[in-house]
Amino acid sequence: MSDPFVTAASLEGVASALAGSRNGIDAVLRDRGLRRSTPEHTARSLLLGAAASATLEGDPVEPDDMALGGGGPTAQAALRLSSELLGLVPTWEHSPLQAIARLHALAAAGSVPDVDLGRPSNADGTSRLAELAKLLTRTTEAPALAVAAVVHAEILTAEAFGSHNGVVARAAERLVLVSRGVDPVSVTVPEAGHAALLEAYVRAASAYATGSTAGLQTWMFHAAEAFTRGAEASPLVSSPGR
Repeated sequence: MSDPFVTAASLEGVASALAGSRNGIDAVLRDRGLRRSTPEHTARSLLLGAAASATLEGDPVEPDDMALGGGGPTAQAALRLSSELLGLVPTWEHSPLQAIARLHALAAAGSVPDVDLGRPSNADGTSRLAELAKLLTRTTEAPALAVAAVVHAEILTAEAFGSHNGVVARAAERLVLVSRGVDPVSVTVPEAGHAALLEAYVRAASAYATGSTAGLQTWMFHAAEAFTRGAEASPLVSSPGR
């Protein structure tokens, strides 16, 4: 049985790009020491990620303003989702499809009818999410960063929900990084990495959506760079004592 995560990680140049990104993440975490990471660092990372995710959806807002209720509906949706995100890690590990539905329900609350919360709106998107969930419950030899990148792209481009697909996709990517041990206390900011590469993000997502090998490779290279920048955006990097 084929493993799309391994396929993505095996494309020319991708493995080394992801390894470099992982080294950058590990360096940030090791330099500060995970035991020095505080709940405040995690909370700040989640806030920064929510603001970056909103920016990617065309609703830019400063993180501190967002925390005080600023920004448009999308910004507040991203903030609402981020506040409950880490509580979904156990669900993600055992029932990823249920976790994805919950992510959408959190993000879309108040903006769509209750009956549509967490419910895919098209058959193709439903099928793709179901297949992705099956893959996530199987063992893979692919590096965790490859899994995170593919999960993000699949949810983003499947457009299974009538709204908030991007916000959900980026939240799911962060859940993979936590659950697979890349960033267990969630202090890097992958969303900020994507936002820093906004034009490349849009191009890479469009390339992935073609379903071509070249498009997949383009997305994986983008994701690797975004993970590196997300590590550099960690609150640990700017904390006193560095």
